[in-house]
Amino acid sequence: MSGPRLGVNVDHVATLRQARRAPYPDPVTAAMLAELGGADQITIHLREDRRHIQDRDLKVLRDTVQTLLNLEMAATQEMVKLAYEFKPDLATLVPERREELTTEGGLDVNGQRDAIARVVKNLKDGDIIVSLFIDPDLDQVKAAHRVSAARVELHTGRYCEARTERDRQRELGRIVDAAKAASKLGLGCAAGHGLHYENVRAIARIAEIDELNIGHAIVARAVMVGFDRAVREMVELLRNP
Repeated sequence: MSGPRLGVNVDHVATLRQARRAPYPDPVTAAMLAELGGADQITIHLREDRRHIQDRDLKVLRDTVQTLLNLEMAATQEMVKLAYEFKPDLATLVPERREELTTEGGLDVNGQRDAIARVVKNLKDGDIIVSLFIDPDLDQVKAAHRVSAARVELHTGRYCEARTERDRQRELGRIVDAAKAASKLGLGCAAGHGLHYENVRAIARIAEIDELNIGHAIVARAVMVGFDRAVREMVELLRNP
């Protein structure tokens, strides 16, 4: 069977580079290798504090990515301006706190409906497809539809962090329900956060999910076996879940 598209997040190649403020390893090179390995999309998160991906990376990736470029970004005017300048194929709005190690949860679209609706409209006016990174919650899916987003990306963190099979199945059920609700509302549906080679198949089997964005697991595997092979191994899991 054919599974969801694979978006490879190359942020943590840039994390390694920034640890020494060196010119290498280059996330642009990683993106090229990911595409050669079968990635359908390159995903980057340009954070406001520029802790890993830099403006230069966004510029060069926009010029070199041969598949699709997905820009994860905070819902701020600074980021909207950059999106207008570099025109990613897709902009995914994510919550962002400077003190967090990684994105800890989904956007509260319900609680910030007016502000998010404005950003969605601004991006759509620039001919940029907009996705919202949300928890697998039916109210948040409905709110994403109300603000006219084209897509949602479901946060899979709780599923990935579940310690018991019972908890894992409960969280998987929430993801399935949210994906079905998104599909019924006409929203495209992606998923991501914490997915790795051992837990991805159950998510890849959800018919309504058409895209998975995976970063840390692939970069970590690439340290051991190389980027091309790490991506190919994940592609195989998604194509035959």
